[in-house]
Amino acid sequence: MKIFYWAPWIGNVGTIKAVVNSADILEKYSKNSIQTKIIDAVGEWNIYEKKNRYINLSRIKFHKYLPKGGFFNSRLSYLIIFFFSFIPLLNLIRKEKPDFLIIQLITSLPIFLNFIFKFKTKVILRISGYPKMNFLRTLFWKIASKKIYKITFPTKSLYEQFKVLKIFDEKKMYILYDPIINYNEIVKLKNDDDIPKYIINQNYIVCIGRLTRQKNFSFLIENFALMKKKYKDYRLIIIGDGEELKGKLTSQIKKLNLHEDVILIGHQKNVYKFLKYAKVFILSSLWEEVGFVMVEAASCNVNIISSDCKNGPEEFLLNGKGGFLFRSNNSESLNQAFDKFVNSSEKELFQKRLVAKKQVKKFTFFPHFQNFVKVLN
Repeated sequence: MKIFYWAPWIGNVGTIKAVVNSADILEKYSKNSIQTKIIDAVGEWNIYEKKNRYINLSRIKFHKYLPKGGFFNSRLSYLIIFFFSFIPLLNLIRKEKPDFLIIQLITSLPIFLNFIFKFKTKVILRISGYPKMNFLRTLFWKIASKKIYKITFPTKSLYEQFKVLKIFDEKKMYILYDPIINYNEIVKLKNDDDIPKYIINQNYIVCIGRLTRQKNFSFLIENFALMKKKYKDYRLIIIGDGEELKGKLTSQIKKLNLHEDVILIGHQKNVYKFLKYAKVFILSSLWEEVGFVMVEAASCNVNIISSDCKNGPEEFLLNGKGGFLFRSNNSESLNQAFDKFVNSSEKELFQKRLVAKKQVKKFTFFPHFQNFVKVLN
């Protein structure tokens, strides 16, 4: 069986890791009876290892030159990829005839090709994040839905929302959790001794994510200034890059006189060594699938404080049994959640960590393989 993945990306998002893991997992656990390839549209997959895993759609690699940051730039990049890849992707599917094409992120092109042309290849739409269902997208998906083989969702709550929307035939819809956690890898990464001295034996909060509006770090920094008045020994470490908001966040930190207590340390390949020593992990996002970093935090036995944003944090934390939830973008609610965390007994904190750790199993490799095979069949 031959499976191709189409998931061209602009910014460094968690879905990238899920795609790579999924492709590796299907081959490994099927004992190579399933062969997988990831389509490299414009050079976005150039930086990754296992070059034989990828199919180059074009010799011209201009991913690094695409406009990035902000709504307009991202939409412009999507259009460039759409038109530049139209003929090459069409020719690739006709030539290689994969049994399945798994599509994520910029999905309009393969859906359009699948609707217009006759392919034996079955298209599986993997809905990521929290798509904004405007009129055009809803109409486009409804028209094309009959030729889409299956649709998968990363959370139960997103699955339930689409059942109500009635865009797709319910018989085609499946919940398929992302493959995030490899415990063998985590053990090695957690034990990496190359860590900054300022995080050891310190009360610090860790946050991870791109410096974008979605992650809502400006809101978190503003409220951390209030937390510091009450809990003076806490520090905030934000792991992640993003030119879109880096300058604004740096200015905000300086304005609030938090330059010694809030540290922007940029992108880190190994976040586990930071989570290992963290006092608590906070997810402040305005929207999120489940949040890869929240699953990673739970796997490292770190207590979690999260916004109740759509679409997955509340589901993952079982409505607060596995962590401390606050109303999204609500300062009073966040500060109350932090108070509850600080004033909880070790027994209460342990119980929440245990609940969250049990949830992690859904996002490990073998369950992903088992559920994916059910979708294929």
